[in-house]
Amino acid sequence: MIKIGVVGYGNLGKAVTKVIQNFDDMKLVCVFSRRDIRSCGDLKFEKMERIKDYKNKIDVMIMCGGSATDLMTQSPQVLQDFCIVDSFDTHAKIWKHYETLNRVGKQNNKLAILSVGWDPGLFSVMRLMFSSLSNKAKIFTFWGKGISQGHSDAIRRLDGVLDARQYTIPNKKLLKKVRCGKVDELDGKHMHTRECFVALKKGVLKNKVEKAIKTMPHYFEGYKTKVHFVSEEKINKQHNKLFHGGNVIGFFDSYGNKSLMEFSLKLDSNPDFTASVLLCYARACYKLFKDKNVGALTAFDIAPKDMTSLSVWDTMKLL
Repeated sequence: MIKIGVVGYGNLGKAVTKVIQNFDDMKLVCVFSRRDIRSCGDLKFEKMERIKDYKNKIDVMIMCGGSATDLMTQSPQVLQDFCIVDSFDTHAKIWKHYETLNRVGKQNNKLAILSVGWDPGLFSVMRLMFSSLSNKAKIFTFWGKGISQGHSDAIRRLDGVLDARQYTIPNKKLLKKVRCGKVDELDGKHMHTRECFVALKKGVLKNKVEKAIKTMPHYFEGYKTKVHFVSEEKINKQHNKLFHGGNVIGFFDSYGNKSLMEFSLKLDSNPDFTASVLLCYARACYKLFKDKNVGALTAFDIAPKDMTSLSVWDTMKLL
């Protein structure tokens, strides 16, 4: 039985505590939070200050904080005492995050698997696979329409914001052209619109918050971004569904013969699906650490066989 810990109890942390019930080879030991949350039923909570008390009692910690402000500090801190898996999704900073975790993991004889949700994560694997088929392959990624957990969290961290939801909306005309193989190059920032619904604390200036959102590096800067200021009640009633999805599309021309590939997701619950992906990689982390692997790995380093609980014989049936 793989003993799992969860760090953070937002949407993703809550999803992990629910979805883990679908994994017969795993047991949730404890949830660690900066907030003071009372344990309920079989779900045990501890403050972050108590996390070291669980050293050698947890096999893998699943890091469920936000990428904007949490994971680049929390993941290396927790990695000093535990193997970890995180879904760090600020693409421009993944290499820096990898270098930090690789160093900390090797220094402390622990293993980290980083940036493994569905993007980065599953979509990353598809992009690498598609690009490996031809050095002439054109690869495009479209996200949405759906609510981005990372972008919504980044807005919520701004001063004066009570709550926020950010919808990523693909350009349907460009998506159609790409599927027909009619586009050679595209700037990702022109492929999507980002639409934000934001509830503010009383007295906060709307113009100041809107500017902070639209100029936020790695999240909104350069994108066509719409900001709507609404009540907290409206967000809870009209923007409470955490659906998402997307498409990775690749194509190339070989001696006049066209090849088109597509991998897509349509998710009723972004957190639930991401939680399932993290748990699969937690299983891989457990197996690989037992085989003496330390440092840091990404989705590119993990074989599908390490992510499954199926026997070798049962995996053969899927060939």
